[in-house]
Amino acid sequence: QVQLVESGGGLVQPGGSLRLSCAASGSISSFYFMGWYRQGPGKQREFVAIITSDSSANYADSVKGRFTISRDNAKNTVYLQMNSLKPEDTAVYYCKAVDARGGFWGQGTQVTVSS
Repeated sequence: QVQLVESGGGLVQPGGSLRLSCAASGSISSFYFMGWYRQGPGKQREFVAIITSDSSANYADSVKGRFTISRDNAKNTVYLQMNSLKPEDTAVYYCKAVDARGGFWGQGTQVTVSS
């Protein structure tokens, strides 16, 4: 069973930055992709960004140009660098990994953007 542990969330002012980390219990090299999703208050969970095994990345339009997803295979970790944060980015951010066995989710980390 794959375990994913997110960290790095917190309270930040509008315009600020945070870096989220998602550490996997084993090698991430075998995953088809890993990604970040978020669920804001009263909203459905939505896609934020994914990165494939060959480090190709895709982003939701709402975060394009502000967020950057990256991976470190040696550390079995995927990151989400979030810059120019807005109040509407407030959400619980979840990490997801997909391989031949299916999809795996982390427990989430809270990001709150507020002055």
